[in-house]
Amino acid sequence: MPIYLYLDRGTAIHRLHPTVKMFAIFAVFWSVYWVDHPLPLLPIGLLLLTLAQLTNSWPNFYRLRWLFFMIVSFTTITWMIFYREGKALFVLGPLLVSRSSVIFGLGRGLKLAELLATSALFLSTTKVEEFTVGLARLGVPYRIGFAITLAFRLVPLFIDSALGVVDAQTLRGNDFGRGSVVARIRAYVPVMIPVFMGALRKANNMAMALEARGFGKLKRPTSFIVYTMRFSDVCAFILIGALGAGYFLIYYFGYGAIVPS
Repeated sequence: MPIYLYLDRGTAIHRLHPTVKMFAIFAVFWSVYWVDHPLPLLPIGLLLLTLAQLTNSWPNFYRLRWLFFMIVSFTTITWMIFYREGKALFVLGPLLVSRSSVIFGLGRGLKLAELLATSALFLSTTKVEEFTVGLARLGVPYRIGFAITLAFRLVPLFIDSALGVVDAQTLRGNDFGRGSVVARIRAYVPVMIPVFMGALRKANNMAMALEARGFGKLKRPTSFIVYTMRFSDVCAFILIGALGAGYFLIYYFGYGAIVPS
């Protein structure tokens, strides 16, 4: 079972400068934030699907397919309950279904789905080392950037350790799929203890390894990987900036808002 999202494809998107990738994820989040109507959100969704095709990131999108479905469907239904604007088409219990509530709920669902797709695409095309460099180039202190990127390393490592413990317990006759929901949850309690102890041991070993390598001694540590800004990076930077500016103009002139009807 793969626990890392990065896919080494060697495409042009993979070869972009880490700072450009960081700016891209910020620009998409910025663009999605300003728009509520689902129609202006569709171009971003199509762009993300196109980039997923170009980078061959479909395996990760397929792994998250049910999460995408639940985000869009549940968000739409939830906002149909709480967004009571416009003339009601029909009322079904707590659901006040109107044209405005459906559009607003669908827009919110698309927003969250596009944020998730942007994150999945970023993690599919960016290594952890590149993420660290991108944060440093944006002015984030190295220690803070290291702490952020460390989560991308440790979380999959702990998940892998937990899966190993579950397999070991299964070989010893512990059936995690038997009984009620409460019984299944209780069956995972013995797994927590070795995973927690292993996490403490890994944290201690990591602290000693960092001290041995002189972590924190230099304010601007060196790196054996040097990333240079190329012409393709400049072009991508301009296009990404145009995307963010365009969606802010859509918001500024009121084309991304939902008018109750």
